Amino acid sequence: MIIYLQDMNWNALDFFPVMGEKLNLGNSVKLDFSPSNPDLESLDLSNTAAFDDYVTTQIKNSGSTYGIGGYLEHRAIYRRSAVFATSEADFRNIHLGVDIWTEAGAPVYSPFEGKIHSFQDNVGFGNYGATIILEHEVFEKKLYSLYGHLFLSDLEGLEIGQEVKVGDLIAHIGPFPENGDWPPHLHFQLMWDLMGNFGDFPGVCSKRDMDIYQANCPDPNLILRSEVL
Repeated sequence: MIIYLQDMNWNALDFFPVMGEKLNLGNSVKLDFSPSNPDLESLDLSNTAAFDDYVTTQIKNSGSTYGIGGYLEHRAIYRRSAVFATSEADFRNIHLGVDIWTEAGAPVYSPFEGKIHSFQDNVGFGNYGATIILEHEVFEKKLYSLYGHLFLSDLEGLEIGQEVKVGDLIAHIGPFPENGDWPPHLHFQLMWDLMGNFGDFPGVCSKRDMDIYQANCPDPNLILRSEVL
């Protein structure tokens, strides 16, 4: 499904901040996880505690609360898990969402009204862990938002079709290892078409499939509106 964003006036829409506050230059710093970051060459990415120390240091040294990971960034960090390998000749390393790195337990809010489409615990090293997908309507079209790496307890009591209002508290950023064994962060992603997925959707694609996924997964900063991105 190809949706032409130039036909949509996103600026006419109001969204509640996903983290409860706007992600601006005063509280956020952009984190570089691309191959051009020399720090990643010596960092043991398979050691989640060491990876977490690195992320936390980057955020604190900048005087920020949040570290922001960019949309469509070519990333080197996915070599930490075999879950991202599609074959020996192909690897998923293009990030399709925006990551918001911060302390575990940080609340996550619904940016606009909708309903719960699906949820599940996507277990496994390098996976999402607890994941919630919301279904919305925007510009008379269905749009889905995904929230990954949550507290497992956030899935308790949820019901498919449950109404979600603007600014509702929907989850919290989960700790490792229950969040897929990542340094605590929210993976926030938008999709026009779930492609048959339920409670899950690829958050990373290969360069080979980038055009397909870029057309289906609009830039989350259309909603986040972060000054850092």
